[in-house]
Amino acid sequence: MVKLTIIGRVSDGLPLAQGPRYVNEERNDNFSAYKLQGEFILQEISRGSLPLSNMTIRVDHHCFNYVVENGVCFITLCDSSYPQKLVRFFLQDLATEFDKFGRSLAERITKPYSFVGFGSVIGNIRRQYVDTRTQANLSKLNAKCQPNEDFLTEDFSQIVKRRRRAELMERLTETPQQASQIWGSKKLEIIALRWTPITILGVFGAILLWSRFTMRDDW
Repeated sequence: MVKLTIIGRVSDGLPLAQGPRYVNEERNDNFSAYKLQGEFILQEISRGSLPLSNMTIRVDHHCFNYVVENGVCFITLCDSSYPQKLVRFFLQDLATEFDKFGRSLAERITKPYSFVGFGSVIGNIRRQYVDTRTQANLSKLNAKCQPNEDFLTEDFSQIVKRRRRAELMERLTETPQQASQIWGSKKLEIIALRWTPITILGVFGAILLWSRFTMRDDW
């Protein structure tokens, strides 16, 4: 069954709306962790690290599925045993209902999860998919065609590893730049201009003294 739903804006990764929480989920310690994972997936899509095409992401005994339409991402978490065909119909229904509010609404939202009104819409659609044996759902399962047929598949752990490698590379590339900024700073340039002539004179004087001492030793 559908356990978690997040709708977010792709351009900046801002979560716009979420499905209502249920009693069983409130008592489940993993629910908050899954929500953080869903938000992480949304951020990865926004960064361009995950494709804008449809995708299934395996985590534990569950699967995240998402679709992107008109700059909005629809993410849901289900049991891995839940029919994938119904998940895709569920996501398509969400996208259809969200589109009725217009694209401009998604662009105006500035605070996370502030589109509270759409939570009830998500809840209503979710209830239609709780029982997979209803006539409507059986018809969808037996349908020859389905929305968004092409879904890429990947493990959540691989996505996390890729993000860690990317952050490590970013830190490694930032270090030389910081060093070059220090050595190329205006203050260091002033110090160099002030002390370089003195240093040269000091070295030249030391050479003269050394040459005099060596000449006396020769005599």
